[in-house]
Amino acid sequence: MDFLSAQFQGYLTSRGESLLTAVLPLMKLLSLTVIGLVLAHPKTQIIPKATFELLSKLVFTLFLPCLIFTHLGQCITLKNFTLWWFIPVNVVVSTIIGCILGYLVAKACRPPPEFFRFTIVMTGFGNTGNLPLAIVASVCHSTDNPFGPDCYKNGVSYVSFSQWVAVILVYTLVYHMMEPPLEYSEIVEEGIEIDKQLPPNDLSSPLLTEAEWPGMEDKETEHSKTPFIARVFNSISSISLNTIPDLDSMEEENPNSPKSISCLAEPRVVRRIRTVPEQTPIGRILQPPTIASILAIVIGMVPQLKAFVFGDNAPLSFITDSFDIIGGAMVPSVMLVLGGMLAEGPNESELGIRTTIGIIVARLLVLPLLGIGVICLADKMNFLVRGDQLYRFVLLLQYTTPSAILFGAIARLRGYAVREASALLFWQHVFAVFSISLFIIIYFKLLLSYV
Repeated sequence: MDFLSAQFQGYLTSRGESLLTAVLPLMKLLSLTVIGLVLAHPKTQIIPKATFELLSKLVFTLFLPCLIFTHLGQCITLKNFTLWWFIPVNVVVSTIIGCILGYLVAKACRPPPEFFRFTIVMTGFGNTGNLPLAIVASVCHSTDNPFGPDCYKNGVSYVSFSQWVAVILVYTLVYHMMEPPLEYSEIVEEGIEIDKQLPPNDLSSPLLTEAEWPGMEDKETEHSKTPFIARVFNSISSISLNTIPDLDSMEEENPNSPKSISCLAEPRVVRRIRTVPEQTPIGRILQPPTIASILAIVIGMVPQLKAFVFGDNAPLSFITDSFDIIGGAMVPSVMLVLGGMLAEGPNESELGIRTTIGIIVARLLVLPLLGIGVICLADKMNFLVRGDQLYRFVLLLQYTTPSAILFGAIARLRGYAVREASALLFWQHVFAVFSISLFIIIYFKLLLSYV
């Protein structure tokens, strides 16, 4: 009897310890977020909003690139590059599943027609950068973490290795999906006119527009706030096509022109398809975090360069050590900025309560459950690194996070669903505190059961 009692007490103790191990990382991050919320709250105004915008710029241009470069560069090798291939693939898989869920939410909840694509985007694309880095850093902060002594370095490397795929998706697919709908362009344009009256550094604009894309106002192009693709393919406007000669009109002006030229010429449909990538902000992909990822991968995969930059005896070790110190400020700064964003409260939204709840449930509850199935299937098919539970944990995290804060900046840049994006990001991050805590407990249970 005493033996059974001791066994039961040991079981309860182990369950309590595993629960505490799973919850503590989120409690640490929540504490930092609350501090940021108190500092930026309109009633206290201990730190002005302009300070948080400067802090977000430092995170984007300095802290995050330094963190990525130092840890990814040390861990990446040619062998690891081939072993980690499922990390970027998993970003694409989670996005596809999320977009399917978003389409079902849009069909079931019936948002206003102008927000149909917006519903799909906000359900399908999650935060694969700052928030997973913060969660991994918090999980690995204690020496008794379940993933070993190299938890922090390896975890940051895994998360950083997926960022370039997410950035490409955002600046190509998301950018065009977030363009103002053509049939509702008049409604959207009225809102744009109000926004354009604000000065570039106006402090009344949402903090989230600066949180992951500082200086977004300077990135506006001629077509950023117009339904570009719809106009191109519906022949409503001659956007960008003025630079491409229209051979049909040339023939009408010059009937003596040889027909053979027309046969060899580029078809009009092809020309219109070609204008789409020309107006895609592909150059925006080379942002500081992406450049840091590319440099880290290139240097890490070349042994001679790696020995020159990384390591205790490397000639440039003093530079990487400096970057490491600077990168340590990334996690607390990101959470403080997030708290400052939440302090602003939700904006008014025309999305509808039913659609808002549908997106939150699909993104934060249904998608993580499907993600568990995907990762378990990938594990059975031997797609994952054997015996590396941290690797699996990072893959599972990619299904768990709320929508990327960057979407708020994209919405403002495109002049489409700005208030709706701000409100939805606020509520997603509020409920993510509970959903991420729940799924981290589930993930720890699953992963530790395999050890």
